[in-house]
Amino acid sequence: MHLPTTEPRFSIYYNYQVFEPWLPSKNAAQKRQPVLIVGSGPSGMVTALELARHGVASVVASSELQFSQGSRAIVFTRRSMEILQQVGVADRMTENGLPWRFGNSFYRGQRVFRMEAPHDSDDRFFPMINVQQQYMEEYLYDACAANPLIDFRWGNKVVRVDQHDGFAAVEIDTPEGPYTLEAHWVIAADGGRSGIRTAMDLQMEGASYEGLFVIADIRIDLPLPTERLAYFDPVWNPGNTILMHREPNGIWRVDYQLPEGESPEEALKPESLKQRIDAQLEMIGFGGTPWEMDWSSVYSARTLTLPQYVYGSVIFTGDAAHLLPIFGVRGANTAFQDAQSLGWHLAYVVKGLAGKVLLENYSRERVGAAREIIAEAGKSTRFMTPPPGGFKLLRDAVLSLSLTQEFVRPLYHWRTSRPHEYTQSMLNSQGDDNALFTAGPAHGAPPQNIRLGANSFLLDHLGGGFDLLYFTEASAMPSALLEVINQARSTGLPVRVIAVGAEQSVEGADLTLPDPDGHFRARYGVRASGAAYLLRPDQHVCARWLTLDSTRLQAALKSALPR
Repeated sequence: MHLPTTEPRFSIYYNYQVFEPWLPSKNAAQKRQPVLIVGSGPSGMVTALELARHGVASVVASSELQFSQGSRAIVFTRRSMEILQQVGVADRMTENGLPWRFGNSFYRGQRVFRMEAPHDSDDRFFPMINVQQQYMEEYLYDACAANPLIDFRWGNKVVRVDQHDGFAAVEIDTPEGPYTLEAHWVIAADGGRSGIRTAMDLQMEGASYEGLFVIADIRIDLPLPTERLAYFDPVWNPGNTILMHREPNGIWRVDYQLPEGESPEEALKPESLKQRIDAQLEMIGFGGTPWEMDWSSVYSARTLTLPQYVYGSVIFTGDAAHLLPIFGVRGANTAFQDAQSLGWHLAYVVKGLAGKVLLENYSRERVGAAREIIAEAGKSTRFMTPPPGGFKLLRDAVLSLSLTQEFVRPLYHWRTSRPHEYTQSMLNSQGDDNALFTAGPAHGAPPQNIRLGANSFLLDHLGGGFDLLYFTEASAMPSALLEVINQARSTGLPVRVIAVGAEQSVEGADLTLPDPDGHFRARYGVRASGAAYLLRPDQHVCARWLTLDSTRLQAALKSALPR
């Protein structure tokens, strides 16, 4: 019998709510479900919301009765906010978060590098925003609870998954005992210590690094801006690295590397935490400033991924699929991209709009993204926590030279998380004009947002199906294109037509966006009427044309939905 704790988790700034468990005796007999999502973290809940956005119901099983403890993931990128906008929680994140765009690296009391993330008037969201994970989970859960297609079950722990032909039988334990639930698809979103991954004896590929870091959330009043602060080789922790981030509600996050040989148990002793944090505050000029501990933990840097994410009826996503170091804010941000991708891929298979080969594409694309991130994160990790020998020698040389030599300072750049471009996706059109464009988002890239008004942006109007951006100043869409679109719609495929450039509504278009100064066209590399972009349901580009005709549109739609 699964008995999750009913004691609210401790926090000096967040009021934890303990939810009532879902009990089989109080609910009707369990019918086979289209999708069971195991895990209620960021990847699990965003996947549920994405599926619901495409009209697919799901059950979410959470082994706990409350949100996760501690800040955990705190830095969310612009692309993550664009994804969260799609599922309806970006406004709450913006309202309560701390936006920022600068990062600072210090060595021997000198700032040796200042990172500036790009931000212009076409961006609705800042490059980064700080919000503790508990709040983000709360916002996602409220959206799930309000959605009739999501059946959220607190206190339900998955203990066994047996796969059959076309479905899985899942044993779930609760505070009153187990029950069995059948589902056509099981999504393993059960975190870095995934029980499903372990039970299936799946091995991850990659590397684990030797360095251990303490995370400490403290309440303290520091007159410092919301910017990333990184301190290399400090006097109180020689050879190691310290990171600091401001969080909402007067909380600061301090991450510091442990000296070699120190165990996590020793590092988390109150006296050890106090000594290290006091030393850090002293070093940055705030020694003696009172502070209070909220939460602390220890983590190690790992760059690992499963070689594929689909195993029969079980699909992996988030930390269950890959383990990435926090350097460059890659954990939850990568999980959001996983969830957005999985949501539409699986929904279209469930609804019969595509064959199971589409799920192979999800696996291929997201494994490719994880491997790209691992390559980038490995560089950051080896700089933050260099292994003995050549890597440490090189890192120390960069530190020393950076005091006087400008040319080495960009090596401090932390290679922040960015949305993966599915350049080699099997869904990309092979007969379009992608190679002929000189600007604009290319094959597999997410769209470039465009400001349309004081509080109106292009991405406000995208998502939910395929979007065709058609650049025209004519009064009506070409009839041949509309014939292809209507034929696709007759099969159940959601396709929206957005006409860009005309001053008046364009007949046959679902939406017309004027472009009086040509800014939209310039950002998308369009020089003449008749050009077009086809965007997938996750908004990534799968085709673009300098001149679109019906034959090429039909071919692109066929490529984008393999049956």
